Amino acid sequence: MLLGEYIHTLDTKKRLSMPSKFRKELGTTVIVTRGLDGCLFVYSTNEWNKFTEKLADLSMGQSDSRAFNRFLLSGAVETDVDKAGRILVPDFLKSFAKLTSKVVVAGVHNRVEIWNEKAWNAYKKSVEIKADALAEKLGDIGMI
Repeated sequence: MLLGEYIHTLDTKKRLSMPSKFRKELGTTVIVTRGLDGCLFVYSTNEWNKFTEKLADLSMGQSDSRAFNRFLLSGAVETDVDKAGRILVPDFLKSFAKLTSKVVVAGVHNRVEIWNEKAWNAYKKSVEIKADALAEKLGDIGMI
C-alpha cells in the first residue's frame, strides 16, 4: 500500500525521484496520467491494468463515461523508473499539474499523486477544515 507524503524536487530535465518507500511497489515501469483536483496520478503497471479494466466496463453510450476515459487514457504515458528511482514527467503533464521545482509526492492506497506544492497545501487545508463533515457522510453510508 502506498502511504505518506514527501516533498521532492522536479529537476531541470523534468525528472522526479520517487520516494524509496514507493519504488518496490511501483516497479520499474509506471503509468503517469492526468489526475483529479489538478494533480497527476502514477500507477504501477499492475494497478493501471486493474483500473483500466474498470474504465472499459463503463458504458460508451454515456458521454460522461467517454469523456472520463478520454481524459485519463489520452493523457497517460508509460515511463521507466531509472536506476536512481526517477521518472520523467512529460511537458504536457507538467503543465497540466502546474508543477514547479518543488512538488509533493503522496501515496494514496494504490496510486501515487504528484502535486504542485502550493496547490497541495491549499487542498490539504480545505480538506482538513471539513474532515469531520466528510467522516460524518462516510459514517452515514457505513464506511466508518
